[in-house]
Amino acid sequence: MTGSVGIKRIYEPPATADGRRVLVDRLWPRGVSREAAALDLWLKAIAPTPALRTWFGHDPARFATFRDRYRRELDANPDAVAELCGLIDQGDVTLLYAAHDEQANHAVVLAGYLGDRGYAVRR
Repeated sequence: MTGSVGIKRIYEPPATADGRRVLVDRLWPRGVSREAAALDLWLKAIAPTPALRTWFGHDPARFATFRDRYRRELDANPDAVAELCGLIDQGDVTLLYAAHDEQANHAVVLAGYLGDRGYAVRR
């Protein structure tokens, strides 16, 4: 069974429809306890590198370039991508992130990347 991929801010409450909840940030989100996060996995290795994250700085004007660079990082990180794909192959997964911008963040890029690999993306 192949699941679908959703994205959600970690500050939103868990829901049954989330399926497996995977934090895709390299840093732990401020103000969230591990219990409240209700994570199934914290996959730090799939997050953008610290250098790319720092360069991006959540500047929407840099998002298109950030997206391209992060996708290249994902191409160069097959083990982390395979781990995430293995979870999705078992059922629905929700990618959790802490960024304020819900449109220009790495989880959006990651969901699109997975969509290009044939996984259904929930909006």
